[in-house]
Amino acid sequence: MIDTLGHTERLALVYAPGRARAVWLVLLALDARLARLVTGAREPLLAQIRLAWWRERLAEPVGKRPHGEPLLAAADAWGDRAAGLIPVVDGWEAMLGEPPLSAAALAEWVEGRGKVCAALAGVLGVPAGDAARLGQGWALGDLVRLTGEAGAAEAMLAAHDWRGGRLPRAMRPLLVLHGLARGHAQGREQGAGALVGAMRRGLLGF
Repeated sequence: MIDTLGHTERLALVYAPGRARAVWLVLLALDARLARLVTGAREPLLAQIRLAWWRERLAEPVGKRPHGEPLLAAADAWGDRAAGLIPVVDGWEAMLGEPPLSAAALAEWVEGRGKVCAALAGVLGVPAGDAARLGQGWALGDLVRLTGEAGAAEAMLAAHDWRGGRLPRAMRPLLVLHGLARGHAQGREQGAGALVGAMRRGLLGF
């Protein structure tokens, strides 16, 4: 599944310790899968059917999920809390509309990332802290980097609290994702300096 991730997500995953790595990999791989499904959709209705399938499977108890799908099998790392991944499915479904996307659709996508990051902290048994806010920042950065929707999201970009934060070690990947997203959202060059900053956040937690 790692080979389905982008460079940013792979870098973030490096800083996930122990058991947290499997939990983070499920989120990042699912987000990447849904991104390809939605951005490559020619028939929105078919994409909605596939999104509904993921929503229903993630809501099922571990023992009742079909395991022929490797990513769904990997979701066992979330145990019976896999329903916490559903907000990211809902968020991507909101992105299926015809461009330009509405502010409400973009907000649902951003909020979905925030909710799923807070849920991930719960799976790992660590305080969520600023996880929801940092998850929203991660989404906002991707909004600019992946979709070019900076204009429609201008108010959200301006209103977001871009400060960093301190999180438990198991949540360090989120500090990396948020820090790099901040650079994208604010139009800064993502060069060596940005990577050094990301590595510092991953190693030191701030």
